[in-house]
Order: sequence, then structure tokens, then C-alpha cells
Amino acid sequence: MSTLALKGPYWVTVRQYRRTLWLTGALVLLTLAVMGGLRIWDLQTPDVYLQDGYSAPSDENRGFRTLTLAMDYLGLGILFVPLLAGAFVAGPLVAREFESGTYKVSLTQSLSPAAWLRAKLLTATAVALLTTVTLMGAFRIGWSRMAPSGYLSWDPHPYAATGIVHFAYVLAAVAVGALVGQLIRRTLVAMSATGLVMGVVMLVMGAYRWSILPVKTVTGPAGPSLWAPGHGLVMDTGLLTPSGVRFDRSFCWEEASRTPGTDAAGDLWAKIEAQCRASHDLTGQYVDYHPESHYWPTQLIETGILLALAALAAFAAFRVLRARHP
Repeated sequence: MSTLALKGPYWVTVRQYRRTLWLTGALVLLTLAVMGGLRIWDLQTPDVYLQDGYSAPSDENRGFRTLTLAMDYLGLGILFVPLLAGAFVAGPLVAREFESGTYKVSLTQSLSPAAWLRAKLLTATAVALLTTVTLMGAFRIGWSRMAPSGYLSWDPHPYAATGIVHFAYVLAAVAVGALVGQLIRRTLVAMSATGLVMGVVMLVMGAYRWSILPVKTVTGPAGPSLWAPGHGLVMDTGLLTPSGVRFDRSFCWEEASRTPGTDAAGDLWAKIEAQCRASHDLTGQYVDYHPESHYWPTQLIETGILLALAALAAFAAFRVLRARHP
């Protein structure tokens, strides 16, 4: 990574952490090369064509199986990028400067505290976003094999790795790291605290993102399982009485499981369950789901929430800096 085009505090920041930047770049490029190599290996074995006109990977395609495993690890790694970025900003980039007192050297070079912090944050943000883009590109190489063009996946890994929301997570992590690093000023403690804060943010958003928009409901007669239209995300299913009152499907399952002998005779389980439904006059069923049209609006709303968090944390970070170093 060249520092020739950088000047002032930006050059100092890159120079100071050049080994970390080189290591990050090498790992990202290695990931890109591995995913490309696995994709080429996968292409060496032709797919098996099915009777319905579709095709599927052959059982002998070891390249596809390895690619699938690599996708799982890469998707998990992408989720950890904001945590790592926030921890690095909070610890080595900010807290260690205050803990060791080396920030005073920068402030004696005709450099204001705000310019000093701005240079660090912009450099860290640029590196984190570039790393995220490259890793998402590597994920796309494998994802093009796993899913048809335009297919939307509601799972956490593809949701983050194929959308725009993950960039907002990175920006929020950098801003939170800058704030926590100044408040704590102890490297390891600041890194741990930032990881904890961003971990809680990611868990909360993951738990409630599909509660942002109201679900849609499809109903039908009781019988075969009812599915959400298209590739919608099923949120809840159950049975209905003739008056439209919802009935928890698991109630009849539990009644069948408590009946002696149902674990050995599948017909008896179905008979008990049918009797339970008849006794409660259950004639219909429902499915609450998110249609595909909710996918990108949810991404945009979640992105907006995280950008607001990033802006608030960045504002607070500079306010704290100004209060302590006017």
C-alpha cells in the first residue's frame, strides 16, 4: 500500500499502521483468490440435469461441496468485519494514543485535535469499507453458484453480504469505536467494550429487523401445508376456526406426542392430530409472511437506523474531544 499520495496526518496514520494494513490487504486478496479457485474447481464437474428441466450439482462434485463450506465461513467472516473495525479504532487507533500519551506529539505539530481524529477515522473508514467491498465481491463469486440470478435470501449471512446494510454497520462501528476509545482510554478495555456494544446492536437489529414492516397473511383450508407466495419469509403459521380465530398448531402436536404409541406408529400420530383438529373445529390455516417486496425496504430502513447511530456516535466523539482538548 503506497503512502505517496497521502499527506500530513493521513500519511502518519497509514505509516504508523502499515503492517496491519498490509496484513489486512493480503488476507482479503487471499480470500478473493481462494473463492475464485473454488469456483473454477466447481466448474470442472458438469451438473446433473433433472427431469423437471432443472440442474443440480453432481454428488461427485467435491469442488461444490468445498465451495459451500467456504461460503459459510466467508459469510460469518463478513459479519465480523464491523466488530473488528470498531475494536481496532477503539483500541490501537484511539485509546492507545491516549493511554501512551503519543497523541500529544501530533497535537504539537500545528494540528488541531479535530483534524487529528478526523484523519484517523477517515483512514480507518476507507480501509474498512474497501475490505468490506472486496469480501462481498468474493462472496458474490460463490453466491452466483448457490442461487439463481435475482434470488433474495433472508438468511443473515447472504442478507449482509449481498445488500447495502453492511456498509452502515461498518460506519457505525468506526464511529462507536472512536467514541468508546476516548471515553475509556485503555486499549484492551476499549476494544472489548466496542465489540460488546456493536455485538448488541447487531443482535438487536437481527432480532427485530423483520418487525419493522407489517407482515402479510395468506389463508387456506386446513390440509396440506400452506406456503408463502414466491420466496417470501414465513414468520408464523397456524390453524383457524370457522370464525377466523387463530389456533396454535403446536397444541395438537403436543397432544399427539403425549399419546402413548404415537412414536412407533405414524398413522396413530396423524389420527390423534386429526381428532384434535376436529374437536376444536379447525377448518382453515394461515401463514404470516414478508413478501419479496419487503426485502430492500427493510435493508434501507435498517441502513438508515445505523447511519443515524453512526452520525450520533461521531458527533459525540468530536464533542468529547473538544471538551477535553479545546
